[in-house]
Amino acid sequence: MPDEIPARSALHQLADRYGVATRYENADQVWVEVEDEVVVAVLGQFGVDATNDDAVARALSVRETPGRLPPTIVLAQGATRPIGTPAEILLEDGSRRRADGELPGDLPLGWHRVVTAEQDVVLAVVPAKLPDVPPAWGWMLQLYALHSAGSWGIGDYADLATFAARSASELDAGVLLVNPVQAFSPAHPVERSPYSPASRRFANPIYLRVTATETYAQADAATQEAVRSLAPDRDGELIDYDAVWTAKRAALELLWPHRVEVLPEDPDLLDFALFCALAEQHGADWREWPAPLRDPAGPEVEKAREELKERVGFHSWLQHLCRTQLEKARKDARDAGMTVGIVHDLPVGVHPGGADTWAVRDVFAADVRVGAPPDAFNQQGQDWNLPPWRPDKLAEAGYAPFRDVIRGVLRYADGIRVDHIAGLWRLWWIPPGEPAHRGTYVHYDAEAMVGVLALEAHRAGAVVVGEDLGTVEDTVTETMHERGMLSSAVLWFERDWDAPGKPFTRPAAWDPEAMASISTHDLPTVSGWLQGEHVRVRAELGLLDRGVEAEEEAAAAERAALRELLAREGIPADDMIVALHTLLAGAASRLVLTSPADVAGQVRQPNLPGTVDQYPNWRIPLPVSVDGFFTAKGVRAAVAPLAAARPLPG
Repeated sequence: MPDEIPARSALHQLADRYGVATRYENADQVWVEVEDEVVVAVLGQFGVDATNDDAVARALSVRETPGRLPPTIVLAQGATRPIGTPAEILLEDGSRRRADGELPGDLPLGWHRVVTAEQDVVLAVVPAKLPDVPPAWGWMLQLYALHSAGSWGIGDYADLATFAARSASELDAGVLLVNPVQAFSPAHPVERSPYSPASRRFANPIYLRVTATETYAQADAATQEAVRSLAPDRDGELIDYDAVWTAKRAALELLWPHRVEVLPEDPDLLDFALFCALAEQHGADWREWPAPLRDPAGPEVEKAREELKERVGFHSWLQHLCRTQLEKARKDARDAGMTVGIVHDLPVGVHPGGADTWAVRDVFAADVRVGAPPDAFNQQGQDWNLPPWRPDKLAEAGYAPFRDVIRGVLRYADGIRVDHIAGLWRLWWIPPGEPAHRGTYVHYDAEAMVGVLALEAHRAGAVVVGEDLGTVEDTVTETMHERGMLSSAVLWFERDWDAPGKPFTRPAAWDPEAMASISTHDLPTVSGWLQGEHVRVRAELGLLDRGVEAEEEAAAAERAALRELLAREGIPADDMIVALHTLLAGAASRLVLTSPADVAGQVRQPNLPGTVDQYPNWRIPLPVSVDGFFTAKGVRAAVAPLAAARPLPG
């Protein structure tokens, strides 16, 4: 840290210019002043020297040319915008328009350009509002947890297709939200967390069903038998990602020489496949590769592209297979009658040493980690170890990196759920070497970020759901609703926090423009909550902020408060799983979702925040197979109220 800190007023002016917060309102609605050292460190990530008064003065003296347009303009369809100079608008379809000092309000949706005498900038014309989302009930599915006679130790894309189609045809489900299935680095140990992918632009081949590929179907009997013989042991209590990937990669390598699929030409895909080929040789994290290979534009990488041509082709083929199976799952769901369809989850970031940061590193603040400030549940803050976008570089790139991420997900989705959607407004940056609580917020151009999301969703005919749980500014939820995007509601959090006893709120009063659920993957399952499993396991791992007795008393009080709500709603509590789903069915929200783990009576939650190896995060399979799930009486009893409240049309 610098020995000398500049005057606060000048430092604040400089911080404001880059969207770096010098104060923020915490979870208790108390304003917190950010330490100057933290502000200086974050400004340094923008390449700005703010280590002393003279440096701040020099940085402030750099002014933008008056009248200069921003590098990207995002304009809602129907709106106008003064630009102060004559310009030519180059429309996406190749046609041209003149603009005499103002962008007109009749421009079509799309990605265009504005060319003046001195500049050529990106213009994105975006929808003012997305169409209404039809009411539906459905699932929040952890795909890896499924298992069937055809899957190899982990749920796969074929299981996804089956689960979606049967949910619609047999249970009248209209929507299915699936955990992130973005790509990992194909090296051991395999990354288990779906929220730390190597790339958000491509899919995860660990979920492929090898025997559902066209190449397998056309292979000779001996090859098919050799492939089947590689299936891993399925008897383990937990999912073994490394064993699954070892088996599937070997099976796919057997099929690769016999491939019949025709691969599309896609430069971005070839670059990603090259990363995968290099990761196989040098490890999952490119920051630990030999120095000449860390630069994707360097001569050594071009040399490797030719030397590894066969492996590059192999990994390109895997992505083609992923897309084919994901598109089939989507089609099967819609053909079975799903009104909304399959919604894919978008993580808030990527692994710092993954494919995306290797390919477009200039757009990332590579030395910063994203997280969250301290609150009542995480008193030291949260460090997610994910690098954030740099807002200035995103704008300079015409928001293409963000657009490509959205397109990558919506290529095979009917909707997208944006994890921590407040990150489109601001993200908590933790400077290098600092703990999670010594960070600050960096603001983004939310109008641009939300506009790009809306444009790509509109073009894909997709719904948008934003995860806005926790400490979130009101403008986030308000803007989502104005733009036709759904927010999130979770029973455990729907309480009157200011009233004595903090009673639960009636579902009829929940946000109508929301996707509602009982729990989430980061919270206790219904059975776990009812049995106090979340208290027991956190006590066992030393994760409680207060004594076990106090936590158990608090948990008992929550259960009592929930039973009081059931009584007020006139819902019998003899079967609590059915009762809570009956309660959820009465929510005012457009979408109501439950999880297979909740209706199947699973006790352990999928993920326990604050743990890595102490708890089997993302490794717990469902207690029943896919076939057993759809024939279980308890499952049908639990979801019957949801289906009755939101039946499929016809």
